Amino acid sequence: MNIGVETEKIEFKRTTGELREGITSLASMLNKNGYGILYFGVKDNGDVVGQQMGDRTLREISQAIANFIKPQIIPIIEHGLIDDKNVIKIEVRGSEKPYSAYGRYYMRSADEDRELSPTALKELIDRQASSDVLTLVPAPVQTLTFNKLKIAFVTAGLTVDQTTFEDNTGLKNSDGKYNLMAFLLADENDISIKVVTFAGKDKTVLIKRNEYGGTCLVTAMDRVLDYMESVNETMVTMGNHRRIEERLFDMASFKEAWQNACIHTKWIKGNPPAVYVFSDRIEIISTGGLPVDLNKEEFFKGISKPVNSKLQKIFGQLGYVEQTGHGVPLIISNYGKQAFDITENFVNVTIPFNYEKNDNSVTEPDNKISINDAERRVIDYISHNSGITIKEMVAASGYSDGYIRKILAALKRKKVIERRGGNKTGKWAVLR
Repeated sequence: MNIGVETEKIEFKRTTGELREGITSLASMLNKNGYGILYFGVKDNGDVVGQQMGDRTLREISQAIANFIKPQIIPIIEHGLIDDKNVIKIEVRGSEKPYSAYGRYYMRSADEDRELSPTALKELIDRQASSDVLTLVPAPVQTLTFNKLKIAFVTAGLTVDQTTFEDNTGLKNSDGKYNLMAFLLADENDISIKVVTFAGKDKTVLIKRNEYGGTCLVTAMDRVLDYMESVNETMVTMGNHRRIEERLFDMASFKEAWQNACIHTKWIKGNPPAVYVFSDRIEIISTGGLPVDLNKEEFFKGISKPVNSKLQKIFGQLGYVEQTGHGVPLIISNYGKQAFDITENFVNVTIPFNYEKNDNSVTEPDNKISINDAERRVIDYISHNSGITIKEMVAASGYSDGYIRKILAALKRKKVIERRGGNKTGKWAVLR
């Protein structure tokens, strides 16, 4: 049986006696296309001749690929039968060009592996540094839909043409396949976006883990912002006939740090951004360090150099980000340069709380209470209408009946409000 011809993405080898040459072809195809397939047990003309199999054959191939292709890749190695003959298929994908084989660099040209000159190697490195990898790498799933992204465009006042939307937004690579950016923005994916809350100042005791991923990155990013807004309590201090309010943290700074983490994370590395909430601070973690050709001094000045330019363009169209680069200076103005911990592989932004967040076991001073946004809204309703009913609060706020009752109970416990009179004829009173 004949299975075709060699191409820029397919290489045939008769036996694993040509393992070194096969590994060279894999690196060569990765440098050209970011993808390649190698068969053992097939002649150059595509005729299947079979490959002898031993107990360690597949393992030896795997170990050789791990040892001699750099940066390291994880291949898919399959053993199958064609016309009752053993054939080994190795499939590789990668975007961290350039790849070397046995310390040398090659580029695929038709069905040949040509060693790169120093000049050609430098050009490959420069192209890789400036390329938008998210748009090149195919998505792990090709059955994707984008209804949530389209709704976001319409909500932003943009026109959505169903026939050209995917092409106009760059959701496909040059092969016509959905790319990794499309996977991030799809209605469903397996990307985890977490907000993890700890009891103290370290990770010893975990209180809860909120999951907001598995959906369009725009939606997931918004859900995290909504959640963090809900926990951004206001400390109210009463004394000398004065009422002093202080938010737990600066929401604008968090928003900038979180949006930057989502947009500039090097998603290709497989580690999504995350938010960690401690009793005294928030940490926003993104993967990949600073963009190429951007040093710390330029970063602190607010010079913008996107890691994922097409992704940033989409978020810009939706009104989430600007090209002014004001986010970093804003965070520095509120929390100083020490808010940023920048390493080769990560950027960690720390936003300290204006006061230490209390849990239910801590008794607050008599002249201080913590009020979140939902509680503040209920207080405002009561301040303007002492006779307001729970049903009216539900209608005004959009909260559920049970949640309103929970808020009222919390405010009573904090001695912020009280109910005077019966359920039907009584009124609410704000105590402080």
